[in-house]
Amino acid sequence: MSLSTIGTRLDELQTMVAQMNAPATPAPAAAAPTTSFAGALAAAQTSPSAAPVSGTGSSSAFDAQINAAAASNGIDPALLKGLVSQESGFNPNARSGAGAVGLTQLMPGTAASLGVTNPLDPAQSLQGGAKYLREQLDRFGGDEQLALAAYNAGPGAVQKYGGVPPYAETQNYVTSVMSKAAAFRGGTA
Repeated sequence: MSLSTIGTRLDELQTMVAQMNAPATPAPAAAAPTTSFAGALAAAQTSPSAAPVSGTGSSSAFDAQINAAAASNGIDPALLKGLVSQESGFNPNARSGAGAVGLTQLMPGTAASLGVTNPLDPAQSLQGGAKYLREQLDRFGGDEQLALAAYNAGPGAVQKYGGVPPYAETQNYVTSVMSKAAAFRGGTA
């Protein structure tokens, strides 16, 4: 299967998920694995937006892993934290009706394309989600709103509409993640 075929199928699946408006259904809680990301920060970019996220909020068990995944992919940790909050509510066992799983709600095909072998493993899910968000930021010129829309509805939908698609679910998603990210930056979340 070619990369373009995989990309097309990924776009189709993500668009279907956005249109179905299928919220994540938490699975029974399990103890969070203690996965280390030693050395993941070596090649991280350093910028004001890459400052660590504070330990506030219900995500404190995952803050170090969120910061590591964000740093190793050169993205704002508050944006990643906002995405995780929206996608799974920091439940590493969350599953959507469409089949997305884990903290960053990766579809199985997307997870595999990102090198994620176990999307229920918090560290792998965060790395995969951060990598996919980085790809969308690069694709859409660093525009966080367009990258988030692509994360939710698929990059094909963003390209088709020349911006955030006119899907209520995607528009609400972008607004919610941006608001949560702003709150995490301000330490009020």
